[in-house]
Amino acid sequence: MEKSRIEITRYTPNRAQEWDNTVEESRNGTFLIKRSYLDYHSDRFVDHSLIFEMDGAIIALLPANEEGTTLYSHQGLTYGGLIMTSRCKGLVVLHIFDLVKQYMQEQGYKELIYKPIPHIYHKRPAEEDIYALFRNGAKVEYCGISSTISLAEEVQFSSLRSRGVKKALTNGLTVKEEADFVKFWDILKENLNQRHSVNPVHSLDEIELLKERFPENIHLYVAYKNSELVAGVVMYKTSVCVHSQYIASSPIGREFGALDLVFSYLIKERYKDVKYFDFGISTENGGLHLNEGLLSQKEGFGASATVYPIYKLTI
Repeated sequence: MEKSRIEITRYTPNRAQEWDNTVEESRNGTFLIKRSYLDYHSDRFVDHSLIFEMDGAIIALLPANEEGTTLYSHQGLTYGGLIMTSRCKGLVVLHIFDLVKQYMQEQGYKELIYKPIPHIYHKRPAEEDIYALFRNGAKVEYCGISSTISLAEEVQFSSLRSRGVKKALTNGLTVKEEADFVKFWDILKENLNQRHSVNPVHSLDEIELLKERFPENIHLYVAYKNSELVAGVVMYKTSVCVHSQYIASSPIGREFGALDLVFSYLIKERYKDVKYFDFGISTENGGLHLNEGLLSQKEGFGASATVYPIYKLTI
């Protein structure tokens, strides 16, 4: 196959529907890659997404933004990288990376920071890009450790997590899906401010906007004690994996094991037929600091490691 058959062009808004259709058809795309998710924070990033076509049809996408002489596989996403259709075979991906390097040289970029989509989100295996990164001498710049449960197997909670569930039930806590994010967001903001002096990545307005745009993918599940909301989890659902995007509990919720009850419901009932349940990373400072307590809590639900790497490719 000749490299000349592949064309690389910069994304423009008039191609949004084509982009979204390709995400749907791809082996590894999720709703986060769709333009109505990517573009909600377009004011924060200079978009420089790329489209790859062969014989007049789109075969791959690269959600990206630019900053100085660096091209990022989009900084507004937890993961990104090359979104590949079934036509994107191993040799094709090698050619795509050659074209990306040539394009970056022509545009004056000196490095590509690349976040591949973890395998737990793939509808079908799609790691040709990892091989292409290796072939091009890319180096791992960051390695985050996430905690994932394979729901195809019987899930075993630790005794500590099981006691938390029992305590919550004994004290009359209940779990439900909640449409209103306001009360949960107050708890989340207080948690993050007290522990890390930061705010949630999304504002309340932004998460409500994304919920409106993706009602089948974004859900809030909460625990109540009597009429008081005491804990909750915002879930992002894809076709093969569910991910806990935000987790928070009030002091009362922590006292009565509220999050243990919420996660028990999500893992053993609500999402039992999904392939993977992912808690997200437990690392900070570029992966060099491991939050051991947080990791242990997730492992207590039966989770084990999925790596979220970030690569640097110098041109």
